[in-house]
Amino acid sequence: MTIENRISNFLAELGDQDENLFPYMANRKTGFDPEKDSVYYSGPYWDSREVSVAIESLIKGQWLTSGAAVNKFERRFSKYFGFEDSLMVNSGSSANLVMIAALKKYFGWQDGDEIIVSVVGFPTTISAIIQNNLTPVFVDISWHDLNWDLNLIENLISPKTRAVFSSPVLGNPYDVDGLLTITERHNLQLINDNCDSLGSKWKGKYLTEYGVAASCSFYPAHHITTMEGGMVSSNIEEVVKLARSFAWWGRACYCVGKQNLLKDGTCKNRFSEWIPNCDVAVDHKYVFENVGYNLKPLDLQGAIGLVQLEKFEEIDLLRNQNKTRINEIFAKISGCHVVQELDEAHCSWFGAPIVCETSNLKRKLVSHLENNRVQTRNYFAGNILMQPAYTQYGDWRKYPNASDVLGKVFFVGVSPTITREMMDYIEKVVDDFVGRE
Repeated sequence: MTIENRISNFLAELGDQDENLFPYMANRKTGFDPEKDSVYYSGPYWDSREVSVAIESLIKGQWLTSGAAVNKFERRFSKYFGFEDSLMVNSGSSANLVMIAALKKYFGWQDGDEIIVSVVGFPTTISAIIQNNLTPVFVDISWHDLNWDLNLIENLISPKTRAVFSSPVLGNPYDVDGLLTITERHNLQLINDNCDSLGSKWKGKYLTEYGVAASCSFYPAHHITTMEGGMVSSNIEEVVKLARSFAWWGRACYCVGKQNLLKDGTCKNRFSEWIPNCDVAVDHKYVFENVGYNLKPLDLQGAIGLVQLEKFEEIDLLRNQNKTRINEIFAKISGCHVVQELDEAHCSWFGAPIVCETSNLKRKLVSHLENNRVQTRNYFAGNILMQPAYTQYGDWRKYPNASDVLGKVFFVGVSPTITREMMDYIEKVVDDFVGRE
């Protein structure tokens, strides 16, 4: 039997199998045994289609790294979420890095210019600012929704402030109208770290429609996953073109997908005297306009992304159903509450944030959940200035609410991989905790 026939037979077999074919995927199997199985906070919401297209892309694709499948995913992602253009990279963190680099060059920001950002969140929201020689200016959070306190932002604006970098906690929108009032008054750009917030809306519009550019992550825990991966999107074509250059070694060539295989390139002038002070005809693919990186994804990741995008409406619905159930379950515990969304918001929840009145309650509750195989997670890094790598960037004591986050806040999963049986088990575990208290 030829290798082609063996692959074809394997792909056909995949389509006939149930979820037991994927024991390596968090929560993805038929049935749940409450006596031994764990409830993971998230995981890939995959079936045989993702595996099939990945293998087909690997075997039959024209290019292993970013190629036609990635380019098709970029275009469909842009259309789905209302962008003019998008660039896929190897992670959401890389998306932040090249997005800030592109915006800095496009708007002419100078080293040392300031970007306002929440002091609580994931490190790569902040590191992307620092790595681009810009200055993060931190704002404390509000206990109401765990997002940045909008009442504090205006006092932080200086002549060097250029933008605010939004990262809604676990997808939950803050008062976008209130922030826009500030950014418009001071002529600041709104940038969206949308890694946890894909699909979240404010007054019926995606959060990303309010900003100049947005990042997204396709890490396995996030709304859709391509194993690893990220996206930079904008309605300013030049911003995405710059981001692509930074992600693709800094080169000037902007050909994507099948265009890379064209003899003369998209510009029809691929071999020309591109380099100043050099009268030699040079391949445009080897002209470098920026000091860049190599942050390209694999083409099979683009193929997976196309399948995942088809499931997004279902994923969003299941996440919200699970969030509603978590609200009901944890409402039984005196001294803690689950954060809710504002009336004008639609949150595509990444997780359910739970706030405890005391650190002792959080410690006991998290210990009980984990000991009973229900995964929990911190509100990421907590006050980032308390973390060893970031102490040099400010005094953590100036942010009292943020400083209490690690002691009082955690989240549990609402992933579509968490079934009704698993939710029933979570409720049983919580009921047991309430009975002991």
